[in-house]
Parts: sequence; structure tokens; C-alpha cells
Amino acid sequence: MKKRVEEQTKTAGIKPTILLDVPGEREDGSALTDHQVRARLVAKGFENVTEVGAEWMRCTLADVQTAITELRTGQKLTGTHHETFPMRAEQAEAVVKTRDYFNSVWGENMHAVPRFLWNAKMRFGKTFTSYQLAKTLGATRVLVVTFKPAVEDAWQTDLESHADFNGWQYMSKQSGVDPTTVAKGKPLVYFGSFQDLLGRDKAGNIKAVNHWIHEINWDLVIFDEYHFGAWRDTAKELFEGEDDSQIKAETKLEYNPELDAYNEELDELNEQEAEFLPITTRAYLYLSGTPFKALATGEFIEEQIFNWTYTDEQRAKDNFGKSFPGKWNPYGGLPQMRLMTYQMPDELLAIASSGEFDEFDLNAFFAATGTGKGATFQHKSDVQKWLDIIRGGYAPSQVDNLKERPPFPYSDVRLLPYLQHSFWFLPNVAACHAMANLLAEPQNTYFRKYKVLTVAGASAGIGLDALPPVRKAIGSGHEAGSITLSCGKLTAGVTVVQWSSILMLRNLRSPETYFQAAFRVQSPWTQKNPHGDNPSEEEIYKPACFVFDFAPTRALRQLADYGIGLSPNEPNPEKAVEDLVSFLPVLAYDGSHMTQVDAGGILDIAMAGTSATLLARKWESALLVNVDNDTLKRILSNEEAMRAVMNIEGFRALGDNVIETVINKSEKVKDTKRAKGDGLTAKEKKELSEEEKEYKSKRKQIQEKLIKFATRIPAFMYLTDFRENTLQDVITRMEPDLFRTVTGLSVDEFHLLVSLNVFNSGHMNQAVFAFRRYEDASLSYTGIDSHEGLRSFGLYDTVVAREVEA
Repeated sequence: MKKRVEEQTKTAGIKPTILLDVPGEREDGSALTDHQVRARLVAKGFENVTEVGAEWMRCTLADVQTAITELRTGQKLTGTHHETFPMRAEQAEAVVKTRDYFNSVWGENMHAVPRFLWNAKMRFGKTFTSYQLAKTLGATRVLVVTFKPAVEDAWQTDLESHADFNGWQYMSKQSGVDPTTVAKGKPLVYFGSFQDLLGRDKAGNIKAVNHWIHEINWDLVIFDEYHFGAWRDTAKELFEGEDDSQIKAETKLEYNPELDAYNEELDELNEQEAEFLPITTRAYLYLSGTPFKALATGEFIEEQIFNWTYTDEQRAKDNFGKSFPGKWNPYGGLPQMRLMTYQMPDELLAIASSGEFDEFDLNAFFAATGTGKGATFQHKSDVQKWLDIIRGGYAPSQVDNLKERPPFPYSDVRLLPYLQHSFWFLPNVAACHAMANLLAEPQNTYFRKYKVLTVAGASAGIGLDALPPVRKAIGSGHEAGSITLSCGKLTAGVTVVQWSSILMLRNLRSPETYFQAAFRVQSPWTQKNPHGDNPSEEEIYKPACFVFDFAPTRALRQLADYGIGLSPNEPNPEKAVEDLVSFLPVLAYDGSHMTQVDAGGILDIAMAGTSATLLARKWESALLVNVDNDTLKRILSNEEAMRAVMNIEGFRALGDNVIETVINKSEKVKDTKRAKGDGLTAKEKKELSEEEKEYKSKRKQIQEKLIKFATRIPAFMYLTDFRENTLQDVITRMEPDLFRTVTGLSVDEFHLLVSLNVFNSGHMNQAVFAFRRYEDASLSYTGIDSHEGLRSFGLYDTVVAREVEA
């Protein structure tokens, strides 16, 4: 092809860039010629530019691709439906598994409304694959509802660019077209935010502009970025560092206060969608990269879930490279993430440590006051020392004496390429401005090679408005480096491909929030056709990416929680974390050595650094107990179960009819709302509001009593000496009398409640594991081997090896 192009351009004195290089064959094997492609473009109405010769056309690359696709397939395409790539293996697997599950449910009950979850990390290709599922199901009315309106572009582009969806109609609020007027014979995809489509007005009524959505019988409703149990708190945590007005503006993009009416239903994941969403559909598809709460609480059973995690992605990348060496790897551009943690010198730890274990408090260390040029750090001289440390210009005496200096971020030549464009995640606006000021001071000449971009506060813009200035400043990314300072902006739903590392300089509570921010740097940075003569060539600029964290225990605790959260069906927490760190290496600097930490070591550090308070929270977690209506009905219909719960301390004080009251009142309220909708009178609304308050309060009291019972289990574990047996066996076979004395329930009563799913055994496994790991690590720290020769830990209903055999 290069020879043919040279023949055409050399005489014209043109230096060409080859943008497309595809085989010139039809599906039947016959050959395509450039003359046929030009003829097809002319037939489609594109201009034949005669002033430079009859062989030239005025059109876009996508137009040419569409013409070639038409000639190959023999079909006429609307617009530029030029893409013809097939689904990858994992995408096809997701479609088949979901389709088969839906059909199995409909086979048993044609009126059933099945639901399915794709636990798929970013870059799985969820939009394209979702459309393939809709096509497979024969769906002609598809509603896409998202919590992140910024993702609309991907949904529209995929539908309008691929030949598989030729003739499909895409609409959204931005279209300015009345959806009720669309042609009925063509498939319709309507995209909207949860806030716009399902929110209520101030009177509590469905917005008039959206009535049509509730009148259509949809074939498939897709919930994108589905974090029912976590997205509100996650959105708020990400922007806690912004000014008050900014917090309100940023979180409104993620979570609209109009949705407060749905709070209980959103938290009770076992409720059916029809109970709180006034939409009719044949099926629901949920998409999320971090659906931890939904996975943990058993909202979806195994046959209702397709998983494609970071671990799956990196394993596929590794396997493809081994199986097809020398071939283009479709996963090749996806960088491997690496976590590096650093223990700060004692002199810095001393000024910003808190908690039972004196953990390094990032928020306290980077505390600042003021804004703009007047912002400064409270511990400015110590933050300066930290800057000197990360560039290798300052070290305590014990480090000076080391033969091999540790790899600090801005000092090690192996790390510097990944710090050309970095993201510094700071506690608040003042800290971002203070850091920008400090980096500009004369002593920090080293950092002047980087453009410092301060993306915090009102001046940086709201939501996606903050993105264009950053992209413009970074440009191609191959010239000057950059440091982006943020305390929340650009940490969700955006892509800046040049970011290759993130410095975690603030405290974050949830693993969802931590890794949502961390994965900003895992976007592929590649260039196709780098030399302009081979569109099949791809240059990878970012084979790896880095997370640098300066609070090691917190970082490893987040990693452990993330690994366990990704594998809720894996009974051995160590195995869950081991799978993750096999593709996410962890290097920890302890003040003198940098060593790679394995899964067991991560859990040991995480648990040894867990305070008694944090450990207790695992036994005070609402996730340990289920109080949704389905579970309460199972208790109510079982006399033995009712007697058992009444034996739990304080439960009888709630009244004999407390469970029945919660069920009846909650269902009455929902039935009334569904039946009357907007027709409720002011008096009826007030009455419903009172009944809602009553049953919500009683449900909370039931939950509190069950959790109080769960907190007795650690006391039982302290008193029993059987470590290698499952807690279930210890309770039921070995020390049943002790269990009743400590908890107030007999073995049979407890076993019955577990069988009714009142207590979540999966979360109990994790809580028991944390307790025993913490207890053993704490004793080892004092030089005591709690149980000599111990080879395994008994969890609630599972036994795991104490150490993974080599």
C-alpha cells in the first residue's frame, strides 16, 4: 500500500500520513479497489475535488470507513456507522450469560422482571457491550439511566459509529426532540441522568416533562455507574476538601437532593425496583466498577453477576502476550498499576500522628490556611522536608548510611518517566493553593520543570468545566511535565491519558473512593500510527502506572478491603487479596528497606494497624444483619425464629408486633404511593409521612438489636480456645453452653436465624478473619506465639491456611 500511496503523492509534492490500512476484501473474498471506494463516496454525495485531480475526495476518515464497510457488507448505512470490530471474548461472555439468565427467568414466568449486574471496571467496553445485549434480546426501547451525566458522549458515540447499530435512534435531554414522536419501527435508546428522569419536584411529584418515560413499556433499563448503597457517600467524600459552595455544586452533579425520597429504598437493596421507580420494563441491567455493597449484601446471587475486574483485565493482557507473541495485544495499552508506600521519618511522624497506633495523619500534616497567594501550610517547614524527601534531596542520617538509597518518587530514574505528569490528591482547597505557592519558592527549583496546575476552588470550574484547561496545559504530553493539584475535582469520570502517577496526600475512608481516584492514572496512553505510515502500529507510552502513598497502614487497609470487596464469594480473604496483588505489586518502604509485600503481609500490616475501635466497627456493621422486608417476612412466618429473636437482649421491649408493623406499614405506604401517585392530598401526604417515620424508626431499632447481638460474638471468641475450627463448629459442637451464656441464644436458635439470612455469613467470615488476624498479630508483636503450631484459621463457616504454602 505504501508504494501505491507514493505513486499518487510524490508527483504532487505531498508528504502523506496514512490514516487507514485495512484489507481490501469483501466478505465473500472478492477484492475491493480504491476506484470502487471513490465511486461509493460520490454516490453518497461527497464532493469529488476536481481542482487537484479526479482521484481526490472531500470527506472525513469516518466517511471513508463507512463506504468501505458498505462495500464489504453490501448494506447501506446511515451517518458514519463505520466501525465493524467484533466483541472481545469477555464481552461476548457477558452478553451470553446475561441473555441466558433472562431467558431462564422468562421461561419460568413470562411476566417476571429479571435483573443482572455487570461488575466491570472502566475500559471493559460497557456501552458497546450493553448495546450488543439489547440487540441480542431484540429490544426496541432501551432506557439508559446514569448517576454520572458526563458519560453521555460514550453512549452516543458507540451507538452512532458501529455498523451493528445502523438505524438505531439515540436521544437524550440534549437532543431537543420529543421522544414520543420517534418512529416506532426503529430501536430507540434514550439516555438520561437519574436526577433528571426519576427525581421529583418540590411538591414530591414526577416532573411533568418526564411523564412520557413512565408511560413507555421499556424492553431494557440500564443503570450505569450503579452504586445504590455507596454513590452518595462516595460523591460527598471526594469533594469534602472543597469550599462549602463548591461541595454543594460538585455533589449536586453526582447526587441530587431531590432523590432523598428514595433514600430508604436505595439502602434496602433487596427491594424490587418497581417499589420505588415508576418505570415498567422487561429487564434491568446494572453496570458498576465498584458495586461492593450490592455484592456484599447478596442483592445479586452468583448467576446474576458477570465480573470483569482489574485482575481479570491484567490476566487477559498477560495471557494474550504469552499465547500470541508478536501480535497486537488488545489489552496491551492497559498499564499495570503498582502501589508504593513510604513510612515517613520519625521527625515528621511526630507532628502529624493520631489514633491508637499513631498512624501518619495526612490531613493534619498537609493542613493549610488561606487561599490563593495567601495560602500556607501550618507545618510549612515539615512539608518542605517532605518535598525534599520525595526528590531525594533530604534524608535522615540512617538513610544516608545506606549503600542503596530507597526509590523515592522524584529521585529514582526508574520512576521519573511515570512522574512526567502526576496527580497530587490533597486534603482541601487551602492545601492545594499552599502547595502551588511552596513549589514556586526559590528553594524548589527542581520542580520548575513541571507546570503546576491548581484545580481546586471556585476558580477551577464545576465538574467537567475544570477539565479543558488541564488538557490544554498538558498538550500532547511529550514536552514539559505537569503536576495537577486537586482535592476532589477530576477524580471521577474523567480521563487525562498522560497522568501516570497519583500521590495520595489525604485521608480517604472507603476503598471505592480511594481506587476511583487511583484508577484515574490507569487510562492507556498510546499512539496509533506514530510515524504516519502504518495505522496498525501502536506505541505504548505508559506500560505501568503508580500510586504513591505516605500513610502505609491506611493504604494497605484500603487495598485489602478492595481485594476482598472484588471477590465477595471467596471465603478466604487472603486468597482474594493474593489474586489482586499478583497483578498490582505492592512495594513498602519501612524507613530503611523497600520490599515487596505479599497478600499475607498486607493483611498482617492492615490488621496489626487496626485499632480496637476499627475492629469493633466490623461487628457493629449493618452489613452483618439483614432487615429488609423479605427477611422480616421469613422470621414472621417461622414460630421458632420469632421466639429466637425475642430472646435477643432488648428485642422483647420493642413489642410482640414490631416486625409485623414494619412490614405492613412499609407495604401500605408503598402501595398507596404507587396507586395514587400525584393524586395524594396534603392530608394523605402528611399521614403517609408520619407512617413512614414510624416504620423506618422501628426497622432501625430491629437492626440495632440484631447488631448488638452480633457484637457478643467477639467476646465468645476471646473465651474459646479453638482456633483451627470454624466458628460455626465451635458454636454448634464444641462449646454450645458457653455460646448461650455469652450471647443469650441457643445453638439451634442462632443456626436457624443464619439459615434465614438474618445474619450475613460472608461478612461474618471477614469479621472473624480480621479479629483472629489482629489478635494473633498483636500477640506476636509482644513476642508471644498465641497458639504454637497453628497452621490454619477457622472463620465463621470456612477454614483458611495461616500461611500460603510456597
